[in-house]
Amino acid sequence: MKSVEPEVFLVARPELDYGEVARYLRDVGGESWLERLDRGDLDGELNDPQNLAEFAGRLCYRSWEPGLNPNVTKVRTDSSAYLENILRSLHGSVLEHVSFSFVLHNVSRVLTHELVRHRPGVAISQESLRYVRLQDIPFWFPEWAREDAELMKRATAMLEQMEEFQGWMAGHFGLDEEGVPFKEKKHKTSFMRRFAPEGVGTGLVWTANVRSLRHTLENRTAPGAEEEIRLLFGKIGEIMRAEAPDLFGDYEIEDGAWVPKWRKV
Repeated sequence: MKSVEPEVFLVARPELDYGEVARYLRDVGGESWLERLDRGDLDGELNDPQNLAEFAGRLCYRSWEPGLNPNVTKVRTDSSAYLENILRSLHGSVLEHVSFSFVLHNVSRVLTHELVRHRPGVAISQESLRYVRLQDIPFWFPEWAREDAELMKRATAMLEQMEEFQGWMAGHFGLDEEGVPFKEKKHKTSFMRRFAPEGVGTGLVWTANVRSLRHTLENRTAPGAEEEIRLLFGKIGEIMRAEAPDLFGDYEIEDGAWVPKWRKV
C-alpha cells in the first residue's frame, strides 16, 4: 500500500494563430482590435485563452470597433471589462471554445465515478485497469483519517492483504511466465481488478472547456461535495485563476467552496 495525494498537472491550453486572426480581421475590417496587441492594450502577455474568448465574443456582434455593425456605436476596449461583461451577460457559449487539459493523478475511482457525471464539454481518457496490472495499491487518506491510529492500523492491514492477493493471483495465473499471450494477461488482469478497492489511486486526462470548468468548479467544491473531489477542484481552481484571471477572478472562496459572482454562464 502506498499513501498518495491527488495531484493536478495542466498539460495543454489554447494557442491562438495570430496570423490567421489578422487575415480574418483584414477581411471584416477589424484590424484595430489586433493592433491593440502591439500597444499592450489587449493583453501584454498574450493570454491566448482570454484572447480567444474575447475574439469569439466580438465575432458574434462584429464589435471589433464602432461602425462595422451599424447597431454597435460603442465598444469596450478594455479586455478585462469586456470579459467581465461576457460573464455578467451569461454569454457562456463563447467560453466553450477555450479548453484546458489536465492530468488528474492518484485520484480514486470514487472520484472518477463522480467526475464522469459532468459530460458536456469534456473529454476523458482514463487509465485502464483491464490492461494495467496492479502491483501496489495507491491510496489517499484524508487528514482526519490519518489522525485515527486504530483506523489507520486496520485500514493499512486490509489494503496490504489486498495488495498481497494481487501478487498471489499474478503468480497463480503465471502472468509473468515466458510466452503468455497478451490476450490472456488482459483477461486475467481484468478479473484481478475486481479485488481492488474503489479508493485505489488511478489517473486520467481530463479536458474541459471554460464553461464546463466553471460549472464543475462550483459544484464540486460545494460544502456537500465528496471531500476528495473538493480537494482536487480546489487545486484546479487555483490553476485556472492563475491561467485566466479574467475568466475565473469573480470567485470568492468560502470554507473551500468556490462561489462565483456570475452563475450559469
